[in-house]
Amino acid sequence: MKQVAVLLMAYGTPNSLDDVEAYYADIRGGRKPSPELVHELKARYERIGGKTLLLEITRAQANGVQNALGDDYRVYVGMKHWRPYIAQTVEEIARRGHTRVIALALAPHYSRFSIDGYAQRVRAAMDNIGATFDVTFVQSWNDEPLYIASLVERMDQTRAKFEVNDWADVHVIFSAHSLPERILQGGDPYPQELRETCELVAAQLGLQENEWRFAYQSAGRTGEKWLGPDILDALDMAAHQGHKRVMIAPIGFVADHLEILYDIDVECAERARALGIEMQRIPSANASPTFVAALEAVVRTHVRQDG
Repeated sequence: MKQVAVLLMAYGTPNSLDDVEAYYADIRGGRKPSPELVHELKARYERIGGKTLLLEITRAQANGVQNALGDDYRVYVGMKHWRPYIAQTVEEIARRGHTRVIALALAPHYSRFSIDGYAQRVRAAMDNIGATFDVTFVQSWNDEPLYIASLVERMDQTRAKFEVNDWADVHVIFSAHSLPERILQGGDPYPQELRETCELVAAQLGLQENEWRFAYQSAGRTGEKWLGPDILDALDMAAHQGHKRVMIAPIGFVADHLEILYDIDVECAERARALGIEMQRIPSANASPTFVAALEAVVRTHVRQDG
């Protein structure tokens, strides 16, 4: 049996401050960003040390999944908006003669607005080189038991930092990347899948409904309305309700990158301090054993379903 190719796809990140402008233009579909926008984005990267380790983390995730799956599989990494681009990795998969591919975006919750972009890049790359391998696109895995277990595990670890024994003493804010509000017009499943994940985690932890809330973060600057409430507003509301300890659990993200290291660790942390709140963020999944096992389970499930 030929090896099944597994293509893990992440968003991408610039390798240095010199790459920021080109990276930003790629996100904007090739449209050059204004100098003001480039300056602002560079300032954010400078605040967290100049770059993120998203590529290295994604490769570590891929290595973990490779070891878990064994020799019948070959795991690859492709990025949506930076090198190695998805198209480059699809070419490598074709060169190596694979006939079967499982393509998995490293984002647990499906939205046509975001996740379909990964599939489109795979199809375009295949068309460009005339590749005909059989490819399965994993749409969502928001309720994968091991993914839920990895969240529960990291939230339990973080609660210990507050030095309290009862969840009633810690208010939880789950978060995920905001998307334009227009996705709701077509019945996009994104908000519902996020709600399902929150409820599954809350049930396992025994969280009461008034002990947690959900908020969106990292909304784009496109001039249109994006999904809310925003996470900073959620922190304001938590303070208004008298909560003194807040745990942020970014369920929509699986690795340390700008939306974690700046939007939460800088912006949210500053707001929490101003509000007199003790804030803790759960560790990112990165290449932790339980999360790698979750990715392995997602791949094996789709291989079995496809026969």
